[in-house]
Amino acid sequence: MRIARFTTGDDPRFALVQQEGDKTFLAVLGGDPLYMPAMPTGERIELGDGVRLLAPVIPRSKVVAVGKNYADHAKEMGGEVPATPLLFFKPNTAVVGPDDPVVLPEFTREVSYEAELAVVISKVTKDVEPENVRSYVLGYTVANDVTARDAQRTDGQWARAKGFDTSCPLGPWIDTDLNPEDVAVRSRVNGELKQDGRTSDMVFDVPFLVSYISKAMTLLPGDVILTGTPAGVGRIDHGDRVECEVEGIGVLANPVFRRD
Repeated sequence: MRIARFTTGDDPRFALVQQEGDKTFLAVLGGDPLYMPAMPTGERIELGDGVRLLAPVIPRSKVVAVGKNYADHAKEMGGEVPATPLLFFKPNTAVVGPDDPVVLPEFTREVSYEAELAVVISKVTKDVEPENVRSYVLGYTVANDVTARDAQRTDGQWARAKGFDTSCPLGPWIDTDLNPEDVAVRSRVNGELKQDGRTSDMVFDVPFLVSYISKAMTLLPGDVILTGTPAGVGRIDHGDRVECEVEGIGVLANPVFRRD
């Protein structure tokens, strides 16, 4: 099952994504599927003109991200693989959806893309063991952990570098049936392939990460975990278009814009 959040110009709504040949339809749901069963209203809308996909979830409290969770990425960044997961936060104000612009802030001149698998939490999660994690996960989506590298180097911690507005694109929808053990994670900039990794290469897998995080802090419905990025990260600038893809979910695309 795939769950999208969308608008046709009015308040955001949720829908099940249905593919028929080369057409995509949204079977509209009543209410928020995080808090009630996914019940179609009977209304069905073709995805196209007049329909705008939104970030499939706006985290109720937090985005928890994992740094250096692929050995090849840790190496390209000049660091070692951490002995335990390296955690940091992105505020929910950083979240944008498909085709929303990534707006580069004035304080940085070196911004990178990072394609990632994202985990969406379905219910209050605390002190969960890895073997029980699946029942606490609503599903998975695609993320771009946009990073101001120069600020990351100079600040000594990552709040500004990874938490600025529009630095966390999510989408295009949530897939509830994905098996995250071994799927491709890719990125493209202006159509050119930049990253091509697999989740099987993660240092810490999804069940371990959710369990580890839940033993430090309570995860709430709608919270999102970014699981790290494979090697191949690089710079983006005004006018670029970034595509992040997770096999089995889809493609999240965003233009890059700088005001100054």
